[in-house]
Amino acid sequence: MKFRNYFKTFTVLMMIVITVPATTMATTVTKGFSDSTADVRMLNAITNRVAEIQNMDKTQLTSADRKALKKELKEMNKDASSLRNSTNGIYLSIGAIIIIILLLILIL
Repeated sequence: MKFRNYFKTFTVLMMIVITVPATTMATTVTKGFSDSTADVRMLNAITNRVAEIQNMDKTQLTSADRKALKKELKEMNKDASSLRNSTNGIYLSIGAIIIIILLLILIL
């Protein structure tokens, strides 16, 4: 009976030892933490500029000006998407879910 308990404990311990390094490597932070109020201000500035561009009379612009506006919009879109996606969340893969379920079955 004691051997079985030791075996279960050893199995759970080995699963934790195997999965912890993989999760710590996956959560490397590439950019520093940013101020959320600065992010909100930046998003507001981007939305205001997009509204200005939409309300512009583009019929009198030259083709170079239109290309410049298009390039500016693409850059603002990139900035806005990076600001929106800067939240650090927890992502579980299918393999991690299966391991968690197997651990729960073994423990219970």
